[in-house]
Amino acid sequence: MADPGIMIASQNDVQTHGYAIQCRVTTEDAANGFVPDYGRVAHYRSAAGMGIRLDAGTAFSGAVVFPYYDSLLVKVTAWARRFQDATMRMERCLQEFRVRGVKTNLPFLIKLVMHPTFCDGQCTTRFIDQTPELIESAPSRDRATKVLAFLAETIVNGNRLVKDRPRSIRRSRAPVPTMDALVPVTDGTRQRLKTLGPDEFACWIRGHKALLLTDTTFRDAHQSLLATRMRTYDLLQIADVYAHLCSDLFSLEMWGGATFDTSMRFLKECPWRRLTELRERIPNILFQMLLRASNAVGYTNYPDNIVKAFVREAADAGIDVFRIFDALNWLPNMRVAMEAALETGALCEAAVCYTGDILNPDRTKYDLKYYVHLAKELERMGAHILAIKDMAGLCKPYAAQLLVETLKQEIGIPVHFHTHDTAGTQVGAVLKSAEVGLDIADAAMAPLSGGTSQPNLNTLLEALRFTRRQSSLDARHLGDISEYWRAVREFYTPFETPVLPAGADLYEHEMPGGQYTNLFQQARSLGLADSWSKICRAYAEANQMLGDIVKVTPTSKAVGDMALFMVGKNLTAKDILDGNRDLAFPQSVIDLVSGKMGQAVGGFPEGIRESVLRGEEPLQGRPGATLPSADFDQAAATIQPLLDREPSHRETISYLLYPRVFEDFAVDQRKYGDTSVLPTPVFLYGLEPAEEIAVDIEPGKTLIIKFLAIGEPHADGQRTVFFELNGQPREVSVLDRSREPGTPRRPKADGSDNRQVAASMPGLVVTMMVQPGDVVAKGQKLLMLEAMKMQTTILAEQAGKVGQVLVEAGMQVDAGDLLLTIE
Repeated sequence: MADPGIMIASQNDVQTHGYAIQCRVTTEDAANGFVPDYGRVAHYRSAAGMGIRLDAGTAFSGAVVFPYYDSLLVKVTAWARRFQDATMRMERCLQEFRVRGVKTNLPFLIKLVMHPTFCDGQCTTRFIDQTPELIESAPSRDRATKVLAFLAETIVNGNRLVKDRPRSIRRSRAPVPTMDALVPVTDGTRQRLKTLGPDEFACWIRGHKALLLTDTTFRDAHQSLLATRMRTYDLLQIADVYAHLCSDLFSLEMWGGATFDTSMRFLKECPWRRLTELRERIPNILFQMLLRASNAVGYTNYPDNIVKAFVREAADAGIDVFRIFDALNWLPNMRVAMEAALETGALCEAAVCYTGDILNPDRTKYDLKYYVHLAKELERMGAHILAIKDMAGLCKPYAAQLLVETLKQEIGIPVHFHTHDTAGTQVGAVLKSAEVGLDIADAAMAPLSGGTSQPNLNTLLEALRFTRRQSSLDARHLGDISEYWRAVREFYTPFETPVLPAGADLYEHEMPGGQYTNLFQQARSLGLADSWSKICRAYAEANQMLGDIVKVTPTSKAVGDMALFMVGKNLTAKDILDGNRDLAFPQSVIDLVSGKMGQAVGGFPEGIRESVLRGEEPLQGRPGATLPSADFDQAAATIQPLLDREPSHRETISYLLYPRVFEDFAVDQRKYGDTSVLPTPVFLYGLEPAEEIAVDIEPGKTLIIKFLAIGEPHADGQRTVFFELNGQPREVSVLDRSREPGTPRRPKADGSDNRQVAASMPGLVVTMMVQPGDVVAKGQKLLMLEAMKMQTTILAEQAGKVGQVLVEAGMQVDAGDLLLTIE
């Protein structure tokens, strides 16, 4: 060592000039005892930089890690003059690695080099065993890979949401109006509410000279016209414009109703995230939601503690106005929700649902006195605002004038008029109401107005111009915003309903505007689209058979399900009421007649009760009062495995409201991540060859994705889809379902053999209630089917023993398929 070529004569000649750390990046799962993982490396990206050395093996995108060899991917060496700098350099380098397709020890290494004990140089050979937190790490979100997986699946197999529907041809972005984003947002009604408080704010409304306007484009307009399929992505693009240019709006009706479950069910979006993101973008305009009283945002009554928790959480997430209604105008069902809303400090807008015709002397069930009585009771219950909820557009112009004028004389709180323009007369109804003191009216931007939606906001604004009730909203700004909505509507061509708008037959069937398009979609999914006129007539017949009830979700759904049931089975009201057949009524009809939705005015006719309930006693009193309180802790524990983490309180509420829908949504989120960040044409149809998009997965993180090509199918039906992600090649393998091996068709039931139980409609087998060998009685429940939110229980038409069972829960069946046999 003392040789002149080395010149280390003694230990004193050995000097340190820095520190080096080496980490071995392997395909080992630290959380599973460092067991090696193997498989195909879907994507590999290494780090580099000053002071970093990589001794790479065969690690690259597409490499296959076999179980027979060393699991080493690469050796990483970091050098620096100080040990602290070396650890920081190593941590930075490890963080920049991206390895997809196999598990690695990267999370463990990152925690190790940043641990205080390691950084202080105090580690011993027992350090890893004595520090279990090193191997406890949250799973990688891997958002880019999930987005690519969704795109590949959509490109190869299509999106089931638009299958067999007309295709939208628009792919270019909708034009967002220009504005000066540097100019601060002007204070609006939300700031006024925060300053005055709900009671004084209601007084301000009554003293306001101009007619205040609520824009429903963000919810009820697209619910009524496009089957509630509008995506959060398109709402967010225009949100900042609303905040800057529409601060004089009274409110944006943008949440609740059917948007809650359809967000998860069809759009694969979190409804809570829609609310919070829009709230962040629009801080100055009141946010308004539709709350179905004890039904919350569902189709059945929930325990009181669920309703209260939901209202608290909604207010905390940004809701300022709770429009609360009961589907049967039954006040006891509204009390819990109203009290919960009042406790939050938000505005409680209690609604009376309008049906019938107060101008018709022959229709005395829902006359003017009926509505005045309801309004006075709701005022006594603490409502800050009274809403007239004309969900079907039945309140004709002169009826609206009479109703509003009378209410303004009888109650001391503001009146808010909501209607649908199905018959084309409702701008007139708003104007006549404005003449007699209406405080607030609902309307929608021109491209999403009219028909089963709300009256046209743009033309209503002009109709009020130069009158004492004219609004301070800028018509030019609304025109620019309308051009955006016109373009956006082109994205949703698959969900347009060709039979709209309806005409004067509305006054016969009285179908709510929000249900019109949804019911048509249900009819189409059941193969009954060509029988739409029959369904409308059956709807009117079903309503009368049920006693001429108030029709709004969920009672309107029950009437609609009954209409589909009647047309699908070629039944009349007489066939149903004669009681000679064991009919498997839709579950919603059973819930309605049994009192699970509340109590109808005058009760239900005896004939329909006997036919539907078959001797069962209907529920008396408020359903929520007899339901056991929901166990939130148990619900959270149930869904934790689905999420691989502790669920938030909002997720727990979503699960309690819609258990199966949330479970399916959670599975989809784990597989594909948050697809709401994708532009709508891409979400619906995938990317075109050579098309490139920018996807913001969070502030400051953008994915640049380019679709290159699709490979030829392999023998196993797999196709490789090639992308560029941020300039790097990526590929995803997808099973081409069109090339899957053919499966034998499910046998059809023989209609002449009553021992064979057939599917009454196409749908999903939700629940099996019997198994082979069970002894069943005539009329006993066998299984439950669901299609488009309509549930039907299949009953045994004869007593016997269950023989062969050909289906199980989770299977998709077609109408007429053989489900099981009874011996």
